[in-house]
Amino acid sequence: MSVDPQPVGRRERNKQQKLERITAAASELFAVHGVDEVTTQQIADKADIGTGTLFLYAKTKGELLLLVQNAQYARALEQGRAQAESVPDVLDAVLAIIRPIVECNRTQIDNGRTYLREMAFGDPQEPRHGEALAIVAQAEAAIAAVLRRDRRIGEADAATMAHIVSAVMFLSMAVSMNVGLSVEELVQDIRGQIEVLLPR
Repeated sequence: MSVDPQPVGRRERNKQQKLERITAAASELFAVHGVDEVTTQQIADKADIGTGTLFLYAKTKGELLLLVQNAQYARALEQGRAQAESVPDVLDAVLAIIRPIVECNRTQIDNGRTYLREMAFGDPQEPRHGEALAIVAQAEAAIAAVLRRDRRIGEADAATMAHIVSAVMFLSMAVSMNVGLSVEELVQDIRGQIEVLLPR
């Protein structure tokens, strides 16, 4: 006997609608002005809610950025995973996973760098930070799966190498000296670093 799903109550629908308005408002304002130039009051006004209500959904502007960026990074990771499936070369397949993430990060460079800082140094118990860290773990698992295609790389080594690749990617995207690099230049820089790790 199947159980019909319970209908979502009005209160829950209202909460979801407010969250969607907040996410849309923050996404638009951050994309146009950058996270540092946007105030929480501007986001609340654009979402047509009070600032007190806004802080029920995200306590800081950093959490609002995580709310917006997590969805974008998750989509980028899925795109990279899908592309990597049809790439036979291990290094090229790893880069197929990385490229959409780099592109996502470079859409608005200051937002991308701030997102990485929030992800790395934020409270892992906070749900938005936890989601960001889960995306990192998923990226590492996808990279490890590609690395295991090379029979010389065992499961434990693949996991360790994927962790290193992830660190290389995030550090390369975050450091100030790389701000002026194009997506292609950044991907090539990451490629050179990963190439050193792989068996020859």
